[in-house]
Amino acid sequence: MRGCWALIPLILGAGSAAGLLEVSMGRFVDVKLDRSSPTEFILQNIPANVSLILFQAHSQYLNVTLSFSKVQTTNGSETGNDAGLLTVLLPKQTNCTWYLETSHPGPQLASVVTVPYTERDPIPGACNLEFNLDIDPNLYLQYNLYETVIKFAPANLGHAREASAAACDVQVSQDSRWRLQYDIYQYFLPENNLNDSVLMTHLQKMSMVPQVITNGVKLATLISSDRTSMSFSSIPGQGVIYNVVVRDPLLSTSAAYVPVHTYACNFTASMDSCATLGRVSTKVFFTLCAVYGLFICFFGHRFLKAEFFAMGYIIFGFLIFVLLTRASHLNYDARLALTAFTGIIGGLLLVAYWWRFGCIYLCVLLVGLVLGFLVASTIFFTPIGDYATFRNDTVFWLTFTCITLLVPVCLLPCPKILNILTCSLVGSYTVVLAIDSYLYTSLSYITLNVLKRALNSDFSTAYTSVPFQTNDFVIIAIWVALVFSGVTTQLYRERGRPPFPPTPYLIWKRDKERRITNILDPSYHTPPLRDRLLASLARFRDLFRKEQPLGERTPLLL
Repeated sequence: MRGCWALIPLILGAGSAAGLLEVSMGRFVDVKLDRSSPTEFILQNIPANVSLILFQAHSQYLNVTLSFSKVQTTNGSETGNDAGLLTVLLPKQTNCTWYLETSHPGPQLASVVTVPYTERDPIPGACNLEFNLDIDPNLYLQYNLYETVIKFAPANLGHAREASAAACDVQVSQDSRWRLQYDIYQYFLPENNLNDSVLMTHLQKMSMVPQVITNGVKLATLISSDRTSMSFSSIPGQGVIYNVVVRDPLLSTSAAYVPVHTYACNFTASMDSCATLGRVSTKVFFTLCAVYGLFICFFGHRFLKAEFFAMGYIIFGFLIFVLLTRASHLNYDARLALTAFTGIIGGLLLVAYWWRFGCIYLCVLLVGLVLGFLVASTIFFTPIGDYATFRNDTVFWLTFTCITLLVPVCLLPCPKILNILTCSLVGSYTVVLAIDSYLYTSLSYITLNVLKRALNSDFSTAYTSVPFQTNDFVIIAIWVALVFSGVTTQLYRERGRPPFPPTPYLIWKRDKERRITNILDPSYHTPPLRDRLLASLARFRDLFRKEQPLGERTPLLL
């Protein structure tokens, strides 16, 4: 068998030599790789009841090459930052070797482990028809801005060392690999932590079946007739580990594939790398939105024009951003600039409509749609959003639209309450989005997941689970405090006042009519300046004469 042979005593005695490391089953070993020569790993004293050995090698973002021999072959080596090779042992075999190397010029940290399986355990990737290896236990991961996709080769039933493997293309039956089931597991790394040693520590929790079941979160179970692939929402900057456990329900045995990890970002990019996520334009945009949102949160109902401008900005900006992304090839900064410009136009149009026509119920209904959108997004942000029913786009968007409309319609009989709630909730949420542009938080995905689904037709199949860690609980507390403070402040300030001020156009029209009417009133006209000066002098003279004593007057005729 490739890469496994009985070692002669001379080789056994070289376990401590440079480039030669001895490993133990189930124990992780950290190693620094050098491009000058491959590192050889030896596993000795393999028990007779072990039929398979899965050798894994992991690095953070630089690829490593794992092979059965020093001379690499297409179907005898695997390259990646999460690579694995599965060895089927010969009847009398007690030792195995593998070779690991890197093409990176400097020293590179990697972690390796060997995982044993018995003849009753399923063989991960043994029915491979798509990838290079004959038996491929690896998970293949791809990601973009919207989704992360993992693919893997189907497994086969286990067998003893001397026995032959079951046929992969046999007709569906309980005695074939078609009875196997695949559990998909997900595990989130600590937020805002890009340390490679932290990654290696947590990979140990997702490499063997007991640890995967204990620490991972099972998202789905596939049967053998399903496609061996799964989609997840991309979370740039957040480390996540995926693994697949294949189960044989008849024998109650299982085996794990090679875990794969991703941060959904590029460590070596000169701009927007994993360490410097977030464009400057995005930070400036959301910071300005947060300042304006705080004003709306506490004073939106008092300053209706400012609030209507903000809500019109959100509605028109969201629609134009979706349209530009789906129908144009503009870069991100250009789309953001056009979105901001269109949002300003939309905000001014809503303010102008209220100024001219004053239909407060229609304006508040549009404002309530923003609140309904946020409520619907929050509902689908929960595990409800991962129900299989909502993977159908028609069902999802119909349900989402109904919730969005139901919220303002139910609160429309109390327009003042609806308006204040919208101001406080939406205004405070802009602060959450601004925090996310500087510091990662899962709460930004309340709306980002809906935006991704609107932008990408294939996103409906992706699982949208996100981590909830310390940052998220702190920001939830801040959000709740802002909402409560905003609602309380506005209700206190508006007590005893009319629900809404009169329309500015009606006030202007009433004042204009009053000015026209006053023209017919003689008292409306102002006397000329000369007459006003003479009248002032006469009043002053009369006042002087009244104040002068009678006996002191000078007679006119002597």
